[in-house]
Amino acid sequence: MGSWHPECPDRLSAINDRLVASGLMDFIDEQTTRPATDADVLRVHPAAYIAYLREHAPTEGYFAIDPDTLMNPHTLEAAWAAAGAGITAVDAVMRQTHRSVFCAVRPPGHHARPAQAMGFCFLNNIAIAAAYAMEQYALERVAIIDFDVHHGNGTEEAFAGDSRVLMCSFFQHHLFPDQYQNPPAQNMVNIPVEPYTKGDDLRQLVSDVWMPRLREFQPQLLFISAGFDAHREDEMGQLGMVESDYAWITEQMVTLADESAGGRIISFLEGGYSLSALGRSTEAHIRALAKL
Repeated sequence: MGSWHPECPDRLSAINDRLVASGLMDFIDEQTTRPATDADVLRVHPAAYIAYLREHAPTEGYFAIDPDTLMNPHTLEAAWAAAGAGITAVDAVMRQTHRSVFCAVRPPGHHARPAQAMGFCFLNNIAIAAAYAMEQYALERVAIIDFDVHHGNGTEEAFAGDSRVLMCSFFQHHLFPDQYQNPPAQNMVNIPVEPYTKGDDLRQLVSDVWMPRLREFQPQLLFISAGFDAHREDEMGQLGMVESDYAWITEQMVTLADESAGGRIISFLEGGYSLSALGRSTEAHIRALAKL
């Protein structure tokens, strides 16, 4: 989106470098993915919105949807590829070739509303994957976990009131986008927290609020919007998480997936803009996903 923009290609390089340096890459089965089809995207986003994106995609330079969310000539190719990674991941876990998948994708997706790009997001990758899983594999209960410092407002809008989906999230209160349903739909567990909330307090909220609802729901497949910008080194927010907190939350989700979902769990990269913290946190997250 420009050399000044925090949502930059260096984010994926930082993750890749950390995975190589840590030796984790030896345990990862890297997969290339096909782009999402329009039929995949249309389960979440209306045709008029897709047409809007294509109509305004520039042949050179940038088109600003808003001051933070810009398209260049390659943006839509990347967005359809990122959404396609989720489709590939669903097929992998449902066909039992893999138990867990981490989608290291850009652009992120959880702020993309059905008819509006925002917050660096164009297509809601996790919502597209969840909708595909429910239709293609007739799943009746899908859980979405979101631990980004910003609320996944687009994902909430896509599934609010859908009894097949339980979404659990915490996020910094009054931080972008500061739009969540209050009171929430019955299938939404929103926990806004104050700035400077530390990891121990967030762990307690997961134990006391998320886990009882999730165990009652008994999801058949778990999705994670894995934003690492709640890390204490990330200037995008003011929460106090560290690598061990991300590992602990992931371990709780892996245990839940083992209990009710045959271990099936798919995670998507969302935020995380302090490159060192992003690499370290993603390593901790992947180690927990893979039980390493």
